[in-house]
Amino acid sequence: MNVLKLTFCTIILFLGTLSISSKVQAQQTGGGKTGVGIMIGEPSGISLKSWNNSNTAWDLGLAWSLSGKDAIHVHADYLWHKWLDVEKGELAFYYGIGGRVVFTDDPFAGVRVPFGLNYLIEDSPVGVFFELAPILDFLPDTDGDVNGSLGVRFYF
Repeated sequence: MNVLKLTFCTIILFLGTLSISSKVQAQQTGGGKTGVGIMIGEPSGISLKSWNNSNTAWDLGLAWSLSGKDAIHVHADYLWHKWLDVEKGELAFYYGIGGRVVFTDDPFAGVRVPFGLNYLIEDSPVGVFFELAPILDFLPDTDGDVNGSLGVRFYF
């Protein structure tokens, strides 16, 4: 029964991302509003970010654990950005709220509160990021965790 609940939560998270508006103007990265790339850390995997406007975005991750847990992680976050003054490119501090589901022998789900730095390289479709995300898992039991990653995305 817990696997059914976790699968349902995952489907809801991804369906919510399908409602992202396609009328968003391209960011000043030299690319478009959607970025796909990799994240290295705990967990490591594929990262997707889609800008709603210049200050908000959706962030999705499909990843696996490198700590030997044999687990697949899926997360979806809504992010707010505070742009900082830099000489070249664009740098933002961001924070958000989202959810995650971890598929393992004993699957679990929780709420993420990510925060980090996002740097968009000037005149380039490439962005890099560093993120930490405290987590409160609530299914099947209440427990705390932290994810952290360093990543790069190509915007198109």
